[in-house]
Amino acid sequence: MSSRANPKVVVLMGGPSAEREVSLSSGAECAAALRVAGCEVIEVDAGQQTSAALAVQLQEIKPDVVFNALHGRWGEDGCIQGMLEWLKIPYTHSGVLASALTMNKLRTKDVYRAAGLPCAPSQIATAEEVSADHVMKPPYVVKPYNEGSSVGIYIVGENPNGPPQLASDMPDEVMVEAYVPGRELTCTVLGDRALTVTDIITDSWYDYHAKYADGGSRHVIPAEVPTEIFNACKDYALRAHQALGCRGMSRTDFRWDEAAGLPGLMLLETNTQPGMTPTSLAPEQAAHVGIDFPALCRWLVEDASCDR
Repeated sequence: MSSRANPKVVVLMGGPSAEREVSLSSGAECAAALRVAGCEVIEVDAGQQTSAALAVQLQEIKPDVVFNALHGRWGEDGCIQGMLEWLKIPYTHSGVLASALTMNKLRTKDVYRAAGLPCAPSQIATAEEVSADHVMKPPYVVKPYNEGSSVGIYIVGENPNGPPQLASDMPDEVMVEAYVPGRELTCTVLGDRALTVTDIITDSWYDYHAKYADGGSRHVIPAEVPTEIFNACKDYALRAHQALGCRGMSRTDFRWDEAAGLPGLMLLETNTQPGMTPTSLAPEQAAHVGIDFPALCRWLVEDASCDR
């Protein structure tokens, strides 16, 4: 990126995905923080125009860096990253390959297993098959395998009345994953450093509402778990970040079955575009280790590049 003291930064936000509103919130927070950190900031809503028009707009603005505050499809699946590579504009967070991999939960698990990282058994099935009969012995979880932020989660208990009846807006193919009981833990990686571990307390599952609504969840930071589990979360998160080829910042989520000890710790997914809202986990973890929000956003800008 430019060595200017006050780099010109486009904050890309909004976008066309199901997570548009969260992205607008993230983008506004990041833009304000970057101004505090001394950047010249231009906010661009990527959801109000075609990709061709967006490319033209970026070429006209000529930013030193694009700060990617998009969430969900197109924004964190490698598409916008490919455009920015083509335009030769440095950008934040992960590159094309890592972004595409982490948005596909099936491929992410393939990488986890190849790296010796533990994850729950799962399979891909059609929505029709899942609604017709149990494709896995309960309890299990049904979710899209290529969306983010816990969109469209179905939890099937041990003694269900029948298979889940999926909503019509669910994709044709979904992931069916063995349910891991216990606690929800998460760890952010910044560069080559795993920051800390948060214990996420919710009434049920850490779904879209729990992630983004005020009062939807309570975050215990640092997580009050055995040292062995705390250190394993940090180790696994950093190894996942590296194995997937992530850059900048990522966040890996876990489920931990306390009764099983260390073997009960399972990776769920790695997010290359963690939320940057007031209730988001990654900024909380950065603050906990002494990196305030403007400094975090500025670090991401300083880290930006092409060929990521």
